[in-house]
Amino acid sequence: MNTVNRTTAKEKAKQFCKLLKKEQPDYNYLREVFRHIRKEMKIKIDSGVPKKLPYVPTAEEMDKYYKAVWKSKNMKYVVIIKTMLYTGVRVSELINIKLSDVDLDICQIRINKGKGNKDRIVPFPNSFMEVLAVHMDRAKKEKATYLFESSWKKPYSDRGIRKIMQKFTNEAEIENSISPHKLRHFLFTWMKRKGVDDALIQPYSGHERRNSLEIYSKLSLADCQEEYENQIKDFPI
Repeated sequence: MNTVNRTTAKEKAKQFCKLLKKEQPDYNYLREVFRHIRKEMKIKIDSGVPKKLPYVPTAEEMDKYYKAVWKSKNMKYVVIIKTMLYTGVRVSELINIKLSDVDLDICQIRINKGKGNKDRIVPFPNSFMEVLAVHMDRAKKEKATYLFESSWKKPYSDRGIRKIMQKFTNEAEIENSISPHKLRHFLFTWMKRKGVDDALIQPYSGHERRNSLEIYSKLSLADCQEEYENQIKDFPI
């Protein structure tokens, strides 16, 4: 049996660092680089360890959490949480939404360079349009570029959003911390329980399944949004 003389993982990492240092990579960039390396080398992810199912907040937990957000009387925080809840966007996508990406007339937000460096459109309910419009009007008067900017006139950071969310978890006295991804899980799990087909959730979630791409590519965005609007009317938040 032939053996392969490999450079140690630590030494190989140092070699990569020399190549990547000038790029000033962040976590998401490095993750994408190594995803493409696996793809180019046809390396399959080890599926020997069962994948742990994500924790999904209960309706009761979400009710307590949102009440804590509302009691803050900070409408910017209310809009941040509702935007994540209604659209299922990732926190890395949320902080990069610009005011120009929001179309109030058709209740849609354009997500530029989301996961996998791909663009997509996400909906929000008609009932959220007025609240979002008021927030946007205030932001425009403050000369903002991004949908959500801090008091320092800069877009929120990933860490900043998580810090805000942890604050409300503590105030709601919830045992399980409510993170941005848990809001995403709550929305899509709720839609599944309502009987919404995977093919209608797909265009908004930003997920890709190779065996489903053909089906998803044939879907009309208008059809998807109509089903979303029909179901979101019963959303608990």
